[in-house]
Amino acid sequence: MTSNAKPRIAILHYAAPPTIGGVESTLAAHARLFADHRYAVKIIAGRGEPFDARVPVRIIPTIDSRHSFVTAVNQKLANGIVTSDLNALIAAIHHPLKNALVDVDVCIAHNVLTLHKNLALTSALRDLAQTRPMRLIAWCHDFAWDDPVYAGDLHAGMPWGLLRQKWDGVKYVVVSEARRKELAELLNLPEAEISVAPPGLNAAEFLGVTPTTAQWTRELRLLDAAPLLLLPARVTRRKNIELAIEITAALHARDLAPKLVVMGPLGPHNPANVAYLEELRALRRARDVEDAVVFLQERGDVDDAMRRDLYLLADALLFPSEREGFGIPILEAGLVRLPIFCADIPPFRESAREYARYFTLDESPAQIAAQIADVLARDARYQLKQRVLREYAWERIFTERIEPLVNEGEPECPHSS
Repeated sequence: MTSNAKPRIAILHYAAPPTIGGVESTLAAHARLFADHRYAVKIIAGRGEPFDARVPVRIIPTIDSRHSFVTAVNQKLANGIVTSDLNALIAAIHHPLKNALVDVDVCIAHNVLTLHKNLALTSALRDLAQTRPMRLIAWCHDFAWDDPVYAGDLHAGMPWGLLRQKWDGVKYVVVSEARRKELAELLNLPEAEISVAPPGLNAAEFLGVTPTTAQWTRELRLLDAAPLLLLPARVTRRKNIELAIEITAALHARDLAPKLVVMGPLGPHNPANVAYLEELRALRRARDVEDAVVFLQERGDVDDAMRRDLYLLADALLFPSEREGFGIPILEAGLVRLPIFCADIPPFRESAREYARYFTLDESPAQIAAQIADVLARDARYQLKQRVLREYAWERIFTERIEPLVNEGEPECPHSS
Protein backbone atom coordinates (compact mmCIF):
# COMPACT_ATOMS: atom_id res chain seq x y z
CA MET A 1 0.00 0.00 0.00
CA THR A 2 1.38 3.38 -0.97
CA SER A 3 1.45 6.12 1.64
CA ASN A 4 -1.49 8.02 0.13
CA ALA A 5 -3.65 5.01 -0.81
CA LYS A 6 -6.57 3.88 1.28
CA PRO A 7 -5.95 0.58 3.06
CA ARG A 8 -7.65 -2.50 1.68
CA ILE A 9 -10.06 -3.92 4.23
CA ALA A 10 -11.22 -7.44 5.07
CA ILE A 11 -13.98 -8.03 7.62
CA LEU A 12 -13.82 -11.49 9.19
CA HIS A 13 -16.53 -13.35 11.08
CA TYR A 14 -18.07 -16.78 11.37
CA ALA A 15 -21.10 -15.70 9.32
CA ALA A 16 -22.31 -12.81 7.19
CA PRO A 17 -25.77 -11.71 6.05
CA PRO A 18 -28.38 -13.00 5.41
CA THR A 19 -27.57 -14.66 8.74
CA ILE A 20 -29.52 -12.67 11.31
CA GLY A 21 -27.65 -11.31 14.32
CA GLY A 22 -26.25 -8.18 15.88
CA VAL A 23 -22.68 -8.85 14.78
CA GLU A 24 -23.76 -9.75 11.25
CA SER A 25 -25.81 -6.56 10.89
CA THR A 26 -22.89 -4.53 12.27
CA LEU A 27 -20.33 -5.96 9.86
CA ALA A 28 -22.74 -5.40 6.95
CA ALA A 29 -23.12 -1.76 7.98
CA HIS A 30 -19.34 -1.42 8.31
CA ALA A 31 -18.82 -2.91 4.86
CA ARG A 32 -21.32 -0.54 3.25
CA LEU A 33 -19.76 2.45 4.99
CA PHE A 34 -16.28 1.51 3.80
CA ALA A 35 -17.65 1.11 0.28
CA ASP A 36 -19.46 4.45 0.52
CA HIS A 37 -16.13 6.05 1.36
CA ARG A 38 -14.36 4.31 -1.52
CA TYR A 39 -12.40 1.73 0.38
CA ALA A 40 -11.78 -1.66 -1.18
CA VAL A 41 -13.56 -3.94 1.29
CA LYS A 42 -14.54 -7.58 1.37
CA ILE A 43 -16.17 -10.01 3.75
CA ILE A 44 -14.53 -13.29 4.74
CA ALA A 45 -16.97 -15.65 6.42
CA GLY A 46 -17.95 -19.27 6.76
CA ARG A 47 -21.54 -18.67 5.76
CA GLY A 48 -23.37 -15.90 3.94
CA GLU A 49 -24.23 -14.39 0.58
CA PRO A 50 -23.39 -11.18 -1.30
CA PHE A 51 -25.53 -8.29 -0.04
CA ASP A 52 -23.93 -5.32 -1.83
CA ALA A 53 -22.45 -5.33 -5.32
CA ARG A 54 -19.47 -3.31 -4.05
CA VAL A 55 -18.56 -5.83 -1.33
CA PRO A 56 -17.22 -9.26 -2.39
CA VAL A 57 -18.03 -12.09 0.01
CA ARG A 58 -15.39 -14.82 0.29
CA ILE A 59 -16.80 -18.01 1.82
CA ILE A 60 -14.48 -20.41 3.63
CA PRO A 61 -16.86 -23.08 4.99
CA THR A 62 -14.65 -24.19 7.91
CA ILE A 63 -14.78 -20.66 9.34
CA ASP A 64 -18.47 -21.23 10.07
CA SER A 65 -19.05 -21.98 13.76
CA ARG A 66 -21.80 -24.39 12.68
CA HIS A 67 -19.73 -26.37 10.18
CA SER A 68 -19.87 -30.10 10.97
CA PHE A 69 -16.07 -30.40 11.40
CA VAL A 70 -16.03 -27.34 13.67
CA THR A 71 -18.95 -28.70 15.71
CA ALA A 72 -17.18 -32.01 16.22
CA VAL A 73 -13.97 -30.30 17.37
CA ASN A 74 -15.92 -27.89 19.57
CA GLN A 75 -17.63 -30.77 21.38
CA LYS A 76 -14.25 -32.24 22.33
CA LEU A 77 -12.83 -28.85 23.31
CA ALA A 78 -15.85 -28.18 25.52
CA ASN A 79 -14.84 -31.28 27.48
CA GLY A 80 -11.23 -30.13 27.68
CA ILE A 81 -10.03 -32.63 25.06
CA VAL A 82 -7.47 -31.51 22.47
CA THR A 83 -6.93 -34.02 19.64
CA SER A 84 -5.23 -34.08 16.27
CA ASP A 85 -8.58 -33.04 14.79
CA LEU A 86 -7.96 -29.52 16.07
CA ASN A 87 -4.66 -29.30 14.19
CA ALA A 88 -6.30 -30.71 11.07
CA LEU A 89 -9.04 -28.08 11.29
CA ILE A 90 -6.48 -25.31 11.83
CA ALA A 91 -4.67 -26.45 8.70
CA ALA A 92 -7.93 -26.60 6.75
CA ILE A 93 -8.61 -22.97 7.68
CA HIS A 94 -5.07 -21.63 7.46
CA HIS A 95 -4.41 -22.01 3.73
CA PRO A 96 -7.66 -20.53 2.32
CA LEU A 97 -7.61 -17.77 4.93
CA LYS A 98 -4.03 -16.90 4.04
CA ASN A 99 -5.06 -16.67 0.37
CA ALA A 100 -8.09 -14.54 1.21
CA LEU A 101 -5.89 -12.11 3.16
CA VAL A 102 -3.07 -11.85 0.64
CA ASP A 103 -4.27 -8.50 -0.75
CA VAL A 104 -5.46 -7.09 2.59
CA ASP A 105 -3.88 -4.23 4.56
CA VAL A 106 -6.26 -4.28 7.53
CA CYS A 107 -8.26 -7.26 8.79
CA ILE A 108 -11.15 -6.51 11.15
CA ALA A 109 -12.01 -9.70 13.03
CA HIS A 110 -15.34 -9.70 14.84
CA ASN A 111 -15.32 -11.75 18.07
CA VAL A 112 -12.66 -14.16 16.78
CA LEU A 113 -10.11 -13.12 19.43
CA THR A 114 -12.47 -13.24 22.41
CA LEU A 115 -15.10 -15.89 21.66
CA HIS A 116 -14.64 -19.67 21.47
CA LYS A 117 -17.09 -20.48 18.68
CA ASN A 118 -14.24 -21.61 16.39
CA LEU A 119 -10.92 -21.86 18.21
CA ALA A 120 -9.28 -23.34 15.12
CA LEU A 121 -10.04 -20.08 13.32
CA THR A 122 -8.65 -18.13 16.28
CA SER A 123 -5.46 -20.22 16.15
CA ALA A 124 -5.04 -19.89 12.38
CA LEU A 125 -5.58 -16.14 12.56
CA ARG A 126 -3.03 -15.86 15.37
CA ASP A 127 -0.40 -17.49 13.16
CA LEU A 128 -1.28 -15.34 10.16
CA ALA A 129 -1.26 -12.16 12.25
CA GLN A 130 2.31 -12.93 13.27
CA THR A 131 3.51 -13.66 9.73
CA ARG A 132 1.42 -11.58 7.32
CA PRO A 133 2.11 -7.88 6.54
CA MET A 134 -1.29 -6.61 7.67
CA ARG A 135 -2.78 -4.86 10.66
CA LEU A 136 -5.30 -6.80 12.75
CA ILE A 137 -8.17 -5.09 14.53
CA ALA A 138 -10.02 -7.22 17.07
CA TRP A 139 -13.63 -6.02 17.20
CA CYS A 140 -14.86 -7.47 20.48
CA HIS A 141 -18.59 -7.74 21.09
CA ASP A 142 -18.54 -10.70 23.53
CA PHE A 143 -16.01 -12.34 25.84
CA ALA A 144 -16.19 -16.07 26.46
CA TRP A 145 -14.10 -15.93 29.63
CA ASP A 146 -16.44 -13.38 31.24
CA ASP A 147 -19.69 -15.12 30.33
CA PRO A 148 -21.03 -17.61 32.92
CA VAL A 149 -22.95 -19.37 30.16
CA TYR A 150 -19.63 -20.54 28.71
CA ALA A 151 -17.85 -21.33 31.98
CA GLY A 152 -18.05 -25.08 31.45
CA ASP A 153 -16.66 -24.86 27.90
CA LEU A 154 -13.36 -23.17 28.80
CA HIS A 155 -10.26 -24.74 30.25
CA ALA A 156 -6.72 -23.84 31.25
CA GLY A 157 -4.04 -23.88 28.59
CA MET A 158 -4.25 -23.67 24.83
CA PRO A 159 -6.20 -23.00 22.69
CA TRP A 160 -8.58 -21.45 25.26
CA GLY A 161 -5.82 -19.20 26.56
CA LEU A 162 -5.77 -17.32 23.24
CA LEU A 163 -9.04 -15.68 24.31
CA ARG A 164 -7.67 -14.13 27.48
CA GLN A 165 -4.26 -12.85 26.40
CA LYS A 166 -3.30 -9.70 24.55
CA TRP A 167 -1.99 -10.35 21.06
CA ASP A 168 1.03 -8.28 20.08
CA GLY A 169 0.41 -5.64 17.45
CA VAL A 170 -3.37 -5.97 17.61
CA LYS A 171 -5.73 -3.04 18.08
CA TYR A 172 -8.64 -3.92 20.35
CA VAL A 173 -12.03 -2.31 19.84
CA VAL A 174 -15.16 -2.80 21.93
CA VAL A 175 -18.75 -1.69 21.46
CA SER A 176 -19.36 0.13 24.76
CA GLU A 177 -17.62 1.71 27.72
CA ALA A 178 -18.84 -1.16 29.89
CA ARG A 179 -17.19 -3.66 27.55
CA ARG A 180 -13.97 -1.61 27.63
CA LYS A 181 -13.73 -2.01 31.40
CA GLU A 182 -14.40 -5.75 31.12
CA LEU A 183 -11.82 -6.31 28.38
CA ALA A 184 -9.19 -4.20 30.14
CA GLU A 185 -9.56 -6.40 33.20
CA LEU A 186 -9.59 -9.63 31.16
CA LEU A 187 -6.44 -8.79 29.17
CA ASN A 188 -4.74 -6.74 31.89
CA LEU A 189 -4.66 -3.74 29.57
CA PRO A 190 -4.98 -0.03 30.31
CA GLU A 191 -8.44 1.11 29.25
CA ALA A 192 -6.86 3.88 27.17
CA GLU A 193 -5.38 1.26 24.83
CA ILE A 194 -8.86 -0.03 23.93
CA SER A 195 -11.04 1.96 21.53
CA VAL A 196 -14.82 2.19 21.74
CA ALA A 197 -16.92 2.13 18.57
CA PRO A 198 -20.59 1.41 19.26
CA PRO A 199 -23.02 0.00 16.74
CA GLY A 200 -25.04 2.62 14.93
CA LEU A 201 -28.32 3.12 13.19
CA ASN A 202 -29.43 4.44 9.82
CA ALA A 203 -32.71 6.12 10.69
CA ALA A 204 -34.09 6.23 7.16
CA GLU A 205 -33.24 2.57 6.60
CA PHE A 206 -34.66 1.48 9.96
CA LEU A 207 -37.91 3.36 9.36
CA GLY A 208 -38.18 1.89 5.87
CA VAL A 209 -38.68 5.21 4.07
CA THR A 210 -38.90 5.36 0.30
CA PRO A 211 -35.77 6.04 -1.75
CA THR A 212 -37.03 9.51 -2.62
CA THR A 213 -37.70 10.34 1.03
CA ALA A 214 -34.24 9.07 1.95
CA GLN A 215 -32.68 11.22 -0.78
CA TRP A 216 -34.57 14.34 0.28
CA THR A 217 -33.76 13.64 3.93
CA ARG A 218 -30.04 13.60 3.10
CA GLU A 219 -30.11 16.59 0.77
CA LEU A 220 -32.22 18.74 3.09
CA ARG A 221 -30.40 17.47 6.20
CA LEU A 222 -33.73 16.85 7.89
CA LEU A 223 -32.24 14.64 10.58
CA ASP A 224 -29.90 17.45 11.64
CA ALA A 225 -32.97 19.40 12.77
CA ALA A 226 -33.78 19.76 16.44
CA PRO A 227 -36.73 19.92 16.32
CA LEU A 228 -38.08 18.81 12.93
CA LEU A 229 -41.55 20.32 12.61
CA LEU A 230 -44.08 19.02 10.11
CA LEU A 231 -46.83 21.19 8.62
CA PRO A 232 -48.87 18.88 6.34
CA ALA A 233 -50.98 21.47 4.57
CA ARG A 234 -51.48 22.97 1.16
CA VAL A 235 -50.03 26.42 0.61
CA THR A 236 -53.17 28.45 1.11
CA ARG A 237 -53.69 31.51 3.28
CA ARG A 238 -56.03 30.04 5.88
CA LYS A 239 -53.33 27.56 6.87
CA ASN A 240 -51.47 30.48 8.46
CA ILE A 241 -48.07 29.26 7.33
CA GLU A 242 -46.52 32.65 8.03
CA LEU A 243 -47.04 32.01 11.75
CA ALA A 244 -45.20 28.68 11.44
CA ILE A 245 -42.29 30.51 9.80
CA GLU A 246 -42.22 33.09 12.59
CA ILE A 247 -42.28 30.30 15.20
CA THR A 248 -39.36 28.60 13.43
CA ALA A 249 -37.41 31.85 13.50
CA ALA A 250 -38.20 32.26 17.20
CA LEU A 251 -36.96 28.74 17.91
CA HIS A 252 -33.78 29.57 16.02
CA ALA A 253 -33.38 32.68 18.16
CA ARG A 254 -33.43 30.37 21.20
CA ASP A 255 -30.27 28.68 19.83
CA LEU A 256 -32.15 25.61 18.67
CA ALA A 257 -31.78 24.08 15.21
CA PRO A 258 -35.37 23.87 13.98
CA LYS A 259 -36.50 22.90 10.53
CA LEU A 260 -40.05 23.38 9.28
CA VAL A 261 -41.27 21.13 6.48
CA VAL A 262 -44.37 22.41 4.67
CA MET A 263 -45.58 19.26 3.01
CA GLY A 264 -48.37 20.29 0.67
CA PRO A 265 -48.47 21.86 -2.78
CA LEU A 266 -50.17 25.10 -3.73
CA GLY A 267 -53.88 25.13 -3.06
CA PRO A 268 -55.38 24.33 -6.48
CA HIS A 269 -58.52 26.47 -6.47
CA ASN A 270 -57.27 29.98 -5.76
CA PRO A 271 -54.85 31.81 -8.09
CA ALA A 272 -53.95 34.08 -5.16
CA ASN A 273 -52.02 31.19 -3.62
CA VAL A 274 -49.12 31.88 -5.99
CA ALA A 275 -48.79 35.36 -4.54
CA TYR A 276 -49.13 33.88 -1.02
CA LEU A 277 -46.22 31.53 -1.66
CA GLU A 278 -44.07 34.47 -2.75
CA GLU A 279 -45.00 36.28 0.47
CA LEU A 280 -43.92 33.24 2.46
CA ARG A 281 -40.63 33.03 0.60
CA ALA A 282 -40.00 36.71 1.27
CA LEU A 283 -40.77 36.21 4.96
CA ARG A 284 -38.40 33.24 5.04
CA ARG A 285 -35.63 35.47 3.65
CA ALA A 286 -36.46 38.34 5.97
CA ARG A 287 -36.26 36.09 9.05
CA ASP A 288 -33.03 34.49 7.81
CA VAL A 289 -34.46 30.97 7.96
CA GLU A 290 -34.17 29.98 4.30
CA ASP A 291 -32.36 26.76 5.24
CA ALA A 292 -34.78 26.09 8.08
CA VAL A 293 -38.07 26.35 6.17
CA VAL A 294 -38.67 23.84 3.40
CA PHE A 295 -41.53 23.91 0.91
CA LEU A 296 -41.57 20.38 -0.47
CA GLN A 297 -43.62 21.48 -3.47
CA GLU A 298 -40.42 23.13 -4.70
CA ARG A 299 -38.86 19.66 -5.01
CA GLY A 300 -41.71 17.55 -6.33
CA ASP A 301 -44.90 15.74 -5.44
CA VAL A 302 -45.34 14.01 -2.10
CA ASP A 303 -47.17 10.68 -2.44
CA ASP A 304 -48.89 8.75 0.35
CA ALA A 305 -45.81 6.69 1.21
CA MET A 306 -43.64 9.80 1.52
CA ARG A 307 -46.35 11.45 3.59
CA ARG A 308 -46.18 8.58 6.06
CA ASP A 309 -42.37 8.74 6.03
CA LEU A 310 -42.37 12.40 7.01
CA TYR A 311 -44.63 11.74 9.97
CA LEU A 312 -42.22 9.04 11.15
CA LEU A 313 -39.20 11.32 10.76
CA ALA A 314 -40.72 14.43 12.36
CA ASP A 315 -40.45 15.50 15.99
CA ALA A 316 -43.75 17.35 16.18
CA LEU A 317 -46.77 18.46 14.21
CA LEU A 318 -47.11 22.25 13.94
CA PHE A 319 -50.61 23.17 12.76
CA PRO A 320 -51.39 26.90 13.08
CA SER A 321 -54.48 27.07 10.85
CA GLU A 322 -56.88 29.98 11.31
CA ARG A 323 -59.86 27.95 10.04
CA GLU A 324 -60.47 24.26 9.43
CA GLY A 325 -63.50 22.09 8.84
CA PHE A 326 -61.79 19.20 10.62
CA GLY A 327 -58.01 18.70 10.38
CA ILE A 328 -57.01 15.17 9.33
CA PRO A 329 -53.30 15.71 10.23
CA ILE A 330 -54.36 15.67 13.90
CA LEU A 331 -55.47 12.05 13.45
CA GLU A 332 -52.38 11.12 11.46
CA ALA A 333 -50.09 12.60 14.09
CA GLY A 334 -51.96 10.74 16.82
CA LEU A 335 -51.52 7.44 15.00
CA VAL A 336 -47.71 7.79 14.96
CA ARG A 337 -47.61 9.26 18.51
CA LEU A 338 -46.31 12.62 17.28
CA PRO A 339 -46.56 15.57 19.70
CA ILE A 340 -49.09 18.11 18.41
CA PHE A 341 -48.80 21.88 18.67
CA CYS A 342 -51.84 23.48 17.09
CA ALA A 343 -54.07 26.52 17.02
CA ASP A 344 -56.82 26.57 19.62
CA ILE A 345 -59.79 26.31 17.26
CA PRO A 346 -62.94 24.19 17.79
CA PRO A 347 -62.27 21.47 15.15
CA PHE A 348 -58.86 20.70 16.69
CA ARG A 349 -60.30 20.61 20.20
CA GLU A 350 -62.96 18.21 18.96
CA SER A 351 -60.49 15.67 17.55
CA ALA A 352 -57.41 16.08 19.77
CA ARG A 353 -59.17 16.99 23.04
CA GLU A 354 -56.63 17.27 25.87
CA TYR A 355 -53.95 15.34 23.96
CA ALA A 356 -52.55 18.30 21.99
CA ARG A 357 -50.74 21.47 23.03
CA TYR A 358 -52.79 24.48 22.02
CA PHE A 359 -51.87 28.08 21.38
CA THR A 360 -54.12 31.03 20.67
CA LEU A 361 -53.67 32.96 17.47
CA ASP A 362 -53.02 36.18 19.37
CA GLU A 363 -49.98 34.73 21.14
CA SER A 364 -46.63 35.91 19.87
CA PRO A 365 -44.36 33.55 17.90
CA ALA A 366 -41.84 33.84 20.74
CA GLN A 367 -44.44 32.63 23.27
CA ILE A 368 -45.42 29.69 21.10
CA ALA A 369 -41.76 28.82 20.45
CA ALA A 370 -41.13 28.89 24.20
CA GLN A 371 -43.98 26.43 24.73
CA ILE A 372 -42.63 24.07 22.07
CA ALA A 373 -39.10 24.28 23.42
CA ASP A 374 -40.25 23.68 26.99
CA VAL A 375 -42.39 20.66 26.11
CA LEU A 376 -39.67 19.01 24.02
CA ALA A 377 -36.99 19.72 26.63
CA ARG A 378 -39.04 17.60 29.06
CA ASP A 379 -39.99 14.90 26.54
CA ALA A 380 -37.76 11.87 27.15
CA ARG A 381 -38.74 10.34 23.79
CA TYR A 382 -37.64 13.43 21.88
CA GLN A 383 -34.43 13.77 23.89
CA LEU A 384 -33.49 10.13 23.32
CA LYS A 385 -34.22 10.43 19.61
CA GLN A 386 -31.90 13.44 19.39
CA ARG A 387 -29.20 11.54 21.29
CA VAL A 388 -29.51 8.59 18.90
CA LEU A 389 -29.29 10.84 15.84
CA ARG A 390 -26.45 12.87 17.32
CA GLU A 391 -24.27 10.07 18.69
CA TYR A 392 -25.32 6.83 17.01
CA ALA A 393 -25.81 7.70 13.35
CA TRP A 394 -23.69 5.28 11.34
CA GLU A 395 -22.07 7.98 9.24
CA ARG A 396 -20.88 9.87 12.29
CA ILE A 397 -19.59 6.71 13.98
CA PHE A 398 -17.71 5.78 10.82
CA THR A 399 -16.09 9.20 10.42
CA GLU A 400 -15.20 9.71 14.08
CA ARG A 401 -14.54 6.17 15.33
CA ILE A 402 -14.07 3.59 12.58
CA GLU A 403 -12.16 5.28 9.79
CA PRO A 404 -9.38 6.57 12.09
CA LEU A 405 -8.77 3.01 13.30
CA VAL A 406 -7.96 1.64 9.86
CA ASN A 407 -5.70 4.60 9.05
CA GLU A 408 -3.62 4.56 12.23
CA GLY A 409 -0.47 3.36 10.53
CA GLU A 410 1.18 1.26 7.87
CA PRO A 411 0.86 -2.52 8.10
CA GLU A 412 3.45 -4.12 10.33
CA CYS A 413 5.07 -7.52 9.91
CA PRO A 414 6.49 -8.75 13.23
CA HIS A 415 8.07 -11.77 11.54
CA SER A 416 9.23 -12.49 8.07
CA SER A 417 6.90 -14.66 6.03
